[in-house]
Amino acid sequence: MKQTVVIGGGPAGLMAAEVMAQAGVSVTVCEAKPSVGRKFLMAGKSGLNLTKVETVQEFHAAYTQAAPWLAPMLEAFDADAVQEWARGLKQELFTGTTGRVFPVAMKASPLLRAWLSRLTSLGVTFNTRWRWTGWDGAKLAFDTPDGPQSLESDATVLALGGASWQRLGSDGAWYSILSDKGLRLRPFAPANAGLSVAWSPYMSKHLGSAVKSIALTSGPYASCGEAVLSRGGMEGGGIYSVSRGVREGHPLLIDLAPDLTVKALAQKLSKSRGKATLTNHIRKSLKLDAVKIALLQEMAMPLPQEPGALARLIKALPLRHDGLRPMDEAISTAGGITEAALDDALMIKALPSTYAVGEMLDWEAPTGGYLITGCLATGAWAGHRAAAKLKA
Repeated sequence: MKQTVVIGGGPAGLMAAEVMAQAGVSVTVCEAKPSVGRKFLMAGKSGLNLTKVETVQEFHAAYTQAAPWLAPMLEAFDADAVQEWARGLKQELFTGTTGRVFPVAMKASPLLRAWLSRLTSLGVTFNTRWRWTGWDGAKLAFDTPDGPQSLESDATVLALGGASWQRLGSDGAWYSILSDKGLRLRPFAPANAGLSVAWSPYMSKHLGSAVKSIALTSGPYASCGEAVLSRGGMEGGGIYSVSRGVREGHPLLIDLAPDLTVKALAQKLSKSRGKATLTNHIRKSLKLDAVKIALLQEMAMPLPQEPGALARLIKALPLRHDGLRPMDEAISTAGGITEAALDDALMIKALPSTYAVGEMLDWEAPTGGYLITGCLATGAWAGHRAAAKLKA
C-alpha cells in the first residue's frame, strides 16, 4: 500500500487524509500540538459556520483575486457538498436568514469527534506532538517527544495553516523551510482582523458595547452588520469584512444610519431643537443610541452645527485608527504559497509529490463560512489528486 503523510491536523489536512484513506491509501497525520483541530474547535465557540448558501457567483466573489484559481476546487466541493459531508457525520444542520450554515449543536466538538472516529475507522494513524522540521534527505523530519524522527512518504500533503493564533498551531514556521527550497511565497499579512484604536477616557464606559446596524466601507470593500468596541479597538464581523481595505491603505468610513439617506437625516436634524444640546437633538431626532453618538463625538468633535454637514458626517464618519490589530490576533492570514508555485493539483512544482492546502495558500476570504469551505475544498482537491497519482 502506498504511504502518505499529512502534516497538520486542521480541516484542510483532515479532509485530505479522509479522501486519500477512502481511496485505499495509507495515511499518517502528523500534528505538532497534543491534539488535532484546535483552531477548528476555537472557531466553533461562537457557532461553527461551516459554509454559506448563495449563488455560485456570489460565493466565488468572496475569494476576490483568488477566485479564478480556486473556482474548480470550490465547485468540486461546494456548499452543498460541505453540508452533505457534515450530515454524513450525523450532524444536524440549519441555515440562518443570511444563508450561513451551522450545526444545530452550534459548536465544533461533536463534528470533530465524529470525524476523527471516521478517520480512525478508515485506518488513518495520528502522530501528535510531532513538529515538522523539513527534510532529512528524502525523508520527512520531525521533532517528537521521543527525539528526532523521520518518515518515508510516497506523497505528502502540507496543511500547516497560516500565521495567526500561534498557540493553536498556526505559527507560520513552515515559511522559512519552504523559502529555503526556493518557493515563491508572499509575506503573511493579517486578514479578518480587528482595528487598533487609542480611545480617549471618555469612551471607557462604552467599551464592550456593540455598535449595531451600521455599514462600513474601506476602498472597494463594504459590509453591513455590527462592531464591538474593545479595549484595544474595534472587533466583529463588520470590521473583519473591511479589514483588507484598511490593510491596503484605504480610509475606513462608518455609516451610522444606513437606513436613511443624507436628505432624510438633514430634514430630521433641521427641526427646531429649542434649548436641547446638539447631542440630545441628535439622539431624539435620529433615534441614535448612546454608543453611536459616543463614537460620533469621539471621531469628529466638534460636530458641525449645519444639518446637511452633520447628516453627511453621520453617513460617512471617518474612523481614526492605528491600523490593524497584531497578526496573531487575526482570524486568518493572507500570503503564503502563491499560485505560480503550484500545479493544477496543488502539488508544489519544486517538490514533486508534495502538495499544499488550506491557509498555507495565498488566498483570503471573509468570515461567514468561506474560510472553512475553502480549507475543506482545497484539502479534498489535493487529496483526490494525490491518491489518483499514486494509484496510477
